Amino acid sequence: MDIFDKINELYDKRREVELGGGDERIDKQHEKGKWTARERIDHLLDEDSFIELNPFIEHRHDAFGMDDKTAPGEGVVTGYGKIDGRSVYLFAQDFTVYGGALGEMHAKKIAAVMDLAAKNGTPFIGLNDSGGARIQEGVSSLDGYGQVFYRNSIYSGVIPQISVIMGPCAGGAVYSPAITDFVIMVEKTSQMFITGPKVIETVTGEQISAEDLGGAGVHNTLSGNAHMKTKDEAEALDAVRRLISYLPQNNEEKTPMIQEEMKDHFRPDLTDKIPFDPIRPYDVRVIIDEVVDESSFFEIQKDFAKNIVVGFARMNGRAVGLVCNQPKYMAGGLDIDSSDKAARFIRTCDSFNIPIITFEDVTGFFPGIKQEHGGIIRHGAKILYAYSEATVPKLTVITRKAYGGAYVALNSKSIGADLVYAWPNAEIAVMGPEGAANIIFAKEIKESEQPEETRKNKINEYRERFANPYVAAGLGMIDDVIDPRETRSTLVKALDMLQDKREERPYKKHGNIPL
Repeated sequence: MDIFDKINELYDKRREVELGGGDERIDKQHEKGKWTARERIDHLLDEDSFIELNPFIEHRHDAFGMDDKTAPGEGVVTGYGKIDGRSVYLFAQDFTVYGGALGEMHAKKIAAVMDLAAKNGTPFIGLNDSGGARIQEGVSSLDGYGQVFYRNSIYSGVIPQISVIMGPCAGGAVYSPAITDFVIMVEKTSQMFITGPKVIETVTGEQISAEDLGGAGVHNTLSGNAHMKTKDEAEALDAVRRLISYLPQNNEEKTPMIQEEMKDHFRPDLTDKIPFDPIRPYDVRVIIDEVVDESSFFEIQKDFAKNIVVGFARMNGRAVGLVCNQPKYMAGGLDIDSSDKAARFIRTCDSFNIPIITFEDVTGFFPGIKQEHGGIIRHGAKILYAYSEATVPKLTVITRKAYGGAYVALNSKSIGADLVYAWPNAEIAVMGPEGAANIIFAKEIKESEQPEETRKNKINEYRERFANPYVAAGLGMIDDVIDPRETRSTLVKALDMLQDKREERPYKKHGNIPL
């Protein structure tokens, strides 16, 4: 035997690992409309950029027949590569090997590549497709999950972490994605749940399918556990590539710039597309599309808490995060879910040095017994906390209404906004003119011979005297009242001015956000 025999042996072993669970199981994976772990990696990364790590790791358990069973690659492929020339680290669970079940050495491979990602300040991506813990390995599997959860937690806010759910993700396995920054799910082939349908039926008697219990639709509309859903795996992986383009490599870097050809920033359509009447609904995406770089808006959690719109975009090539009231739903009011959605996104942007732009058109926090008993006070406080804590450049544009505590919560000057602008038709007050007039002028309206006419006059009087941007501007709470058509130009110049912003907070171990 010479060196070439050894080299051939090496390639034979590599081919065995790369084949995973074998042709038959690969065919079954394809029949479900799913790709293999390596096919997913090939689509996600730049061509020929993937470098695999620890391909020959093997389990060391012999109970329950494990002594004579092999698990090529331990059911997970790990390594690093590039997306648009930028380095990323990743793992991809291999469902063809033990159903992608996580065991001791499976977890060790993931933990090792996570550590490398953190040491090198590089985004980390997890492609999840696993039946859960490898039961044959007992508590070693549970300890393995803990090793992964711990790293998800301590590297949170240090490097971007993205989870793609591309099959089942059950039991303890769901907590790793839940800690990461973004969760993407594939419709009809991915699910997340703590306890599966069979266990639920046994314990509670309730019957439900896996898809109805924890499918992509459920987590993108009801629970808010996922940030986006896609129709197939290719679209999910393409979404990761696009998402990465808005994020820095780590928390010490700024977001990547895309050189944009300078264009006219004047946007005359804004005066026509937004109703002047403060109670008429409209889609805030109209404003977004007019203000940001063309086709650059990438919405996050599109189908959850639709009364607020969040997402990434570019302004003159610079990545920004947008937080926008959506008058099309619930008049743009803030409720429990929208508070959570906004606060989480604000903190994500702040973690990775992404400037935040807020478009405000809010009637207030949504009233009702269900909201109060559900903890709207605690949830609403999360927005206040997130904006106050954030040190990235923070800009606000009040387009129509800014009432009550919601005005304060949505990045007002009093909680740390760098610059606040208002359109000339903006109404900034403790409450809307109708409600305020009913309270302030209640006696005059009641005693009037024509109470309804008097009420209308008092509403107009209040609107003219108080519900306009100039009172707030006169007190320094608004930095400027701007022509709506100059919104893009104003924001681009403000972002340029704030690009080197430095702001410190008092030393502390960490704050205590009202969770």
